[in-house]
Amino acid sequence: MRRYISIIIAVVTLNCQIADACTVIAIGKKASKDGSVIISHTDAGPDCRIHVVPGRTFKKGSMANVYWGMVDLGRSVGDYGEVIGQIPQVKRTYTYFQSAYPQMNEHQLAIGESTLSQREELKVSGTDCKQIMTIEQAQAFALQRCTRAKDAVKIIASLMDKYGFLPSCIGESESLVIGDTDEIWVFEVFSVGNNWAPESGKPGAIWAAQRVADDQVLIIPNHSIIKQININDKDNFMASSNYMQEAIDRGWYNPDSGKPFIWQEVYSPIPHEWSTSRFWLFYSQVSSELKDIPNRETTNPFAGDDQYTQAIEPLSVYPFSVKPKQKMGVKDVMAFQRSTFTGTIYDKENAPAWYYPDNKGKLVKSAIATPFPTKEMRQVMKINSRRNVARARGEYGMIAQLRGWLPDEVGGIYWYYTDNAYTSAYTPIYAGVTEIENSFKTYNKEVFDNNSYRWCVDFVDNLLYLRWQDAVKDLHEVRDPLENSFFTEQSEIDKRATELLRRDKKRGKQYLTKITTDRMKRTRDMFEQLRYTLIGKYTNNKQGI
Repeated sequence: MRRYISIIIAVVTLNCQIADACTVIAIGKKASKDGSVIISHTDAGPDCRIHVVPGRTFKKGSMANVYWGMVDLGRSVGDYGEVIGQIPQVKRTYTYFQSAYPQMNEHQLAIGESTLSQREELKVSGTDCKQIMTIEQAQAFALQRCTRAKDAVKIIASLMDKYGFLPSCIGESESLVIGDTDEIWVFEVFSVGNNWAPESGKPGAIWAAQRVADDQVLIIPNHSIIKQININDKDNFMASSNYMQEAIDRGWYNPDSGKPFIWQEVYSPIPHEWSTSRFWLFYSQVSSELKDIPNRETTNPFAGDDQYTQAIEPLSVYPFSVKPKQKMGVKDVMAFQRSTFTGTIYDKENAPAWYYPDNKGKLVKSAIATPFPTKEMRQVMKINSRRNVARARGEYGMIAQLRGWLPDEVGGIYWYYTDNAYTSAYTPIYAGVTEIENSFKTYNKEVFDNNSYRWCVDFVDNLLYLRWQDAVKDLHEVRDPLENSFFTEQSEIDKRATELLRRDKKRGKQYLTKITTDRMKRTRDMFEQLRYTLIGKYTNNKQGI
């Protein structure tokens, strides 16, 4: 009963985190500017704290706990929730980084997550089902046990088959992008309803995986992207034994129809606009091949409120992946994660409600116009609530840069931000670090804490609303040079760390840890000082109230 009660409570908690906030972008090594594999993830999971989970050795016959509640906040770092089962432990586990979702390990294996929608008939009830394997728990096991992406797919798939997929994000399905220094795989999983039992011998999930071509890029915006599956092409596809049969048995696909089996169409419902808008934005920017997508670019503030005649494209026009018109890098992913649909019909910063006539009758944009109007502002000003890529209420995100020509400790970089990507800063964390600066591990959303990095960012984010159009320029003046310094210093750090690691791995890790924690402190201090600048310049006493 304790498990069931906690599941109900946790599901209610996660219902507050609408499943439209997780965007994955992946870049193959031949599509990236420097030859690295890049995967990324923005997230609304409650626990934005990040910490290192050290690798360990275990005695033969040991068991590993399976947890419910890994993504939740409200517990101490390292407390992953309620134990709802166990699986056999391995002899040795690898060190990895943990936040709401586990994301990168010491061997440059990285995972990004995006929740998908699924048919109502597939959903499970926490009080009735026997499934125990959440996607975040499977990620943790994969990062602890694998060094290669394809092996991680196999382990996650086997865990879902044997122990059953238990959705943790408002009962929906999940996708993962799994990358190492050589390749990327996309893994999608759907649940099988309440009637499954481990002793049935049937798979406890419906899953499929597809390899991403090295010269391709992709986006997963909370919707399935796998289409046709060639199960005989074992180099590029994997799937559960029931991947098609479940659809046949439930009457969702007729193999005698002559129509192809399209995974995306069979198991995912009609997409939401929060997904299609991100599909459109990404592929309209990175591809020159797609000819059938509409033009949604505009500077007209009234265009976003008059979409009755806007063409609605079928989801089939967006590919699984595409060769970009020019190679992409970490900064390109940062720009997309920070996007607010500027210059499109979805641009809330350009909504007509922000404009008023001056004394000559000319429309003037308000100094408080923001791409992130609060719920109360939207209601009063009649601004639509369409989703940005950057989220004012996001929790954290990352970009994993995986570089196989360098030692793992320095080759893997985990570019991390918290709160809102648009106003936050990305701090690089190297795969070889052994500790995380304390303020990045500290956050209680109910109580302000000056020693919490998340609260320092959130403080600035709130002050920007005093006079957004001007204050955001002050943010850029201090944040952008700091971020750029991380890039310009990178080659020298790579060289120094590689030399140290070759002579003494312990010293090399100490160097990387100190560099990383020092940068974390600098970033936190930057946000702390910025709030004094903002309140001094834009206090209400200076705004004619």
